[in-house]
Amino acid sequence: MPHRASFRLAPIVLALACAAGVAHAQTGAVAATPTQVRPEVDKAYTQLMGAPAIQKLLDAVKADHDRAVEDLKMLTEIEAPPFKEQKRAEAFLARMKALGLADAKIDAEGNVIGLRKGTGNGPKLLISAHLDTVFPAGTDVKVKERDGKLYAPGISDDTRGLSVLLSWLKVLNDNKVQTVGDLLFVGNVGEEELGNLRGMKAIFRNHLDIDGMVGLEPAADGTVLMLGTGSHRYEVTFKGPGGHSFGAFGQVPSAIHGMGRAIAKISEVRTPSFPKTTFTVGTVGGGTSVNTIAPDARMAVDIRSDDMASLLETEKKILAAIDEAVIEENKRWNVTTLSASNKLIGDRPGGRTPSDSVMVEAAIRSNTAFGHKTLLSGASTDANVPMSLGIPAIIIGAGGKTGGFHALSEWIDVTDGWKGAQNSLVTVLGLVGVQGTSAPLLEKRAPRRD
Repeated sequence: MPHRASFRLAPIVLALACAAGVAHAQTGAVAATPTQVRPEVDKAYTQLMGAPAIQKLLDAVKADHDRAVEDLKMLTEIEAPPFKEQKRAEAFLARMKALGLADAKIDAEGNVIGLRKGTGNGPKLLISAHLDTVFPAGTDVKVKERDGKLYAPGISDDTRGLSVLLSWLKVLNDNKVQTVGDLLFVGNVGEEELGNLRGMKAIFRNHLDIDGMVGLEPAADGTVLMLGTGSHRYEVTFKGPGGHSFGAFGQVPSAIHGMGRAIAKISEVRTPSFPKTTFTVGTVGGGTSVNTIAPDARMAVDIRSDDMASLLETEKKILAAIDEAVIEENKRWNVTTLSASNKLIGDRPGGRTPSDSVMVEAAIRSNTAFGHKTLLSGASTDANVPMSLGIPAIIIGAGGKTGGFHALSEWIDVTDGWKGAQNSLVTVLGLVGVQGTSAPLLEKRAPRRD
């Protein structure tokens, strides 16, 4: 446990650390870490860390570590490909109910949701980790231990987060810690790949009274994700009449040639370096044989930005480039028979939680209490959804050293992982407040309108 005397410095001086970010996060900081937190934030965490009941609770997190690792193994070995998370959801629900959330349920989208009520009139904080992994059905997800690490696809991203949520639920109930605000425990679907954050979108569509979100992902100690990178993904299909490569030459346009023109034009699109905005043609396909003028071709385009306006401007340029390419390919052969259509297959809204918000300052102050400097980072995560709605949200770590994300060799070292679980829990407790110890820092908002 950190030495208590270190928590009584005010104002707390906080420096920017060069640490690894949330899994898949951008390299380096996306904002400067505030050098001070507001007095009420400092006061809340001084009260929390000085309270015997909270110290006892943190001791319980440490004591629960081995059991939580067993939950981690159990859940990891239940495969959860995108859109096929149900078996893992059912297992997670069973554990939530066994640990005291009797009214927990699986919603229509497949999310597991359980509410731990506060004393009343406090804010409602969503705490979450995602159920899905990137790995297809049939992947070997058996946990293997070697060299002090646990290896299995998806074990850190994001099954560790799920197991920590269960540990929090257990220790809060066992120690009868009563928060002022409500805690909405969630294991959500649809975070990975073309899940398009469908689980989190459904939660915020159906629960209009959520005041903030703290999500758990694999992250280095001190990392606070407060920027959500937005993205749009398109499947573009080119269609033409097709024909023999020799006999129909000069009479029909090639869908592949038209797509090639489009790719060349897309590659010339200029984007700002700040806010960071990117694009790529990620996959291509089409045609029927080497001696056929292609009647069809298709490509997938990914567009991302830290700013939605920049994303939309780049999207406009790319879609215009595709239209221009079709016109040019038709003109090349004096025809009008080549066409292109696009389908939006990925839509992740972007947003940002200000670095001087109570939400971010709470995470910074909690990091300081545990001896960590803070790195403010950005990525595309479940937090994108509340950020896009103007609801404060952050992603923080669940504890443990991790690596190999999205690879079959994914691993986690859970040695002392309880320390990260303590740190993130204290962040949460400061936001919702603890009866008899600290008032909630998170503001209770007027419910949104549907």
